[in-house]
Amino acid sequence: QVPVAMGAGFGAGLGLALASSAFIGGSFVLKKKGLLRLCGRGRARAGQGGHAYLREWLWWAGLLCMGVGEAANFAAYAFAPATLVTPLGALSVLVSAVLSSIFLNEQLNVHGKIGCILSILGSTVMVIHAPQEEEVSSLESMAEKLKDPGFIVFAVCVLVSSLLLIFVAGPRYGQSNVLVYVLVCSAIGSLSVSCVKGLGIALKELFSGKPVLKEPLGWVLLVCLVICISIQINYLNKALDIFNTSVVTPIYYVLFTTAVMMCSAILFKEWQHMVLENIIGSISGFLTIVSGIFLLHTFRDMPFTPNLLPLFLQPGRADSHLPWSSADRHQSCQHQPLLPLEDKGSQSAEEEEEEEE
Repeated sequence: QVPVAMGAGFGAGLGLALASSAFIGGSFVLKKKGLLRLCGRGRARAGQGGHAYLREWLWWAGLLCMGVGEAANFAAYAFAPATLVTPLGALSVLVSAVLSSIFLNEQLNVHGKIGCILSILGSTVMVIHAPQEEEVSSLESMAEKLKDPGFIVFAVCVLVSSLLLIFVAGPRYGQSNVLVYVLVCSAIGSLSVSCVKGLGIALKELFSGKPVLKEPLGWVLLVCLVICISIQINYLNKALDIFNTSVVTPIYYVLFTTAVMMCSAILFKEWQHMVLENIIGSISGFLTIVSGIFLLHTFRDMPFTPNLLPLFLQPGRADSHLPWSSADRHQSCQHQPLLPLEDKGSQSAEEEEEEEE
């Protein structure tokens, strides 16, 4: 039983989410390339508070790609549940990792490739078992949900924690810990998704002929969305300037997806009517994505050479056809004798003396 309705809305939301991932993944690489060019010219870096990137066309190209991606993402949230759209952001990790290895000379080893595949598989599982959100068809019903005490508590916690990260943790640990700035983007991003959902509902009502422009909630959501996106862009630039793109992108995805899932579960009650099978599927899919991103991030600098393979899989070994009994001549570093070489030599000398006697 698939809880998401497989209709025109699902197809539109799925296609827009895929397009969004492609544009957003490319935007990370373009922005990083622009920041690297500025660094080569000796300009003030974004991580140190500089804003010279505003005069770099590559950075603006990245921003344009991100804008297109966010617009597609905006439309996708209007057609499909947030827990269906957000996991597909894992594809932006794949796009960013592949393009970074091509254009930024950042390493993508076999662990990273396996991580990308796991991210795609986990996203597929989450799409299949995605929960169905409560129907919100008007700004009035959206306003009622925004007044829910659970959501108010969540929003206050997000704002307080973001302020602490910006003004307390940022000056101390922002240059050395990637989580500081990425946590700010992720936490604020969960609120921006709620604003996007509300504005999507407002646009639907506007196209149906309702006097939405007179409703103050739509304008409040628009102002909040602009503020949230501005904060996200600023601190994402800081993180990209200081840390590797292949590090920032996956961590941002994991934290952002987690925050959005929590926000959607509280605001739209997406998990309230789920059966056990879909709950397990959604959690398993998300953990699969996290495992893939962990591989992509943790082992990014570990070289994978043929010497790490078993002997019978190593290419160019002329003695690969030898029987297993002769394999002890080519012991790997993991099967070295416990005794040092000199001790082993003295031991064999003693054995020869005993035989002569």
